[in-house]
Amino acid sequence: MADKTTLGYVKSETKNGVATIEFFHPSHNSLPGNLLAQLADAIKKAGKDKEVLVVVLKSSGDRTFCAGASFDELMSIKNLRVGRKFFMGFANVINAMRKCPKFVIGRIQGKAVGGGVGLASATDYCIATKFASVKLSELAVGIGPFVVGPAVERKMGTSAFTHLSINATEWQTAAWAKEKGLFNEVFDSIEQVDAYIDHLSEKLVASNPEAMKALKKVFWKGTEDWDDLLKERAGISGKLVLSDFTKKAIEGFKKKA
Repeated sequence: MADKTTLGYVKSETKNGVATIEFFHPSHNSLPGNLLAQLADAIKKAGKDKEVLVVVLKSSGDRTFCAGASFDELMSIKNLRVGRKFFMGFANVINAMRKCPKFVIGRIQGKAVGGGVGLASATDYCIATKFASVKLSELAVGIGPFVVGPAVERKMGTSAFTHLSINATEWQTAAWAKEKGLFNEVFDSIEQVDAYIDHLSEKLVASNPEAMKALKKVFWKGTEDWDDLLKERAGISGKLVLSDFTKKAIEGFKKKA
C-alpha cells in the first residue's frame, strides 16, 4: 500500500502575469508535510518572480478545497520535535502568503476544514462557491486551531474565530463565512468563480505593482511577530498531538472517513 504522506502534488503555472498555484492530495486535498513545504516554496518563488503580478491559490477537484492536516501523518508523529515540525508546515505556508509582496487570491471551490480554513484566511481576497462550507475541527481531535488561529482571527474577528473553534463539529455555510469576512464573493458554481477570478486578475495585472506591494504591507500591519508567534503555536499543537486523547480521536475520525 502506498504511503499516503508521499502522494499528491503542488504545481505552478504563470500566464499573463498571474501565477496559479494548485495543490492536490487524494485524501480530500489534505496536506502532509511534504506538500506544505512545496506549497510554501511555490508561494515564495511567485513572490520573487518579476513576471508575476498576482497569485491565485487553488486546489484540484470540485468537492473539497482542503481537509487540513493529513491524519496519516498526524498518527505517525512520535515526539515533540516531529510534531512541531509538522505544524510548522502550516505556519510556513501562512507566513509565505503574509510576506508575499503580491496579492494572493483564494479559489475555494468546496469545503474547507481546519488548516484549509487557515489557508483561505491567509489569502488577500477569497472567492468561493456556495458549497464551500467551513469548519475548524481541531478541538474535536484533541488539538485546537493554534497555528491557523491568528490568520482566522485576523480575517474574521475574535467572535467568529471563537465560534468556529468551540463549535468544532458543525459546518458553517459559505454564506456565513462571507458574512463574517472570510469570503469576499460567493457564487453558485465553479465556472462563475473562475470567471470572476479571471476578471479580477486581469484588473489587478493592469494595476500599479508598487501600489499593490505597498497596500499588501498595509493589509498585514501588526503581524510582524508571526514568525515567532506561529512557531510557538506549532509547539503547542506538536505537544497536544502526542496525547492519548488525540491519538484515539484521530483514529476514530480515520475510521469514519
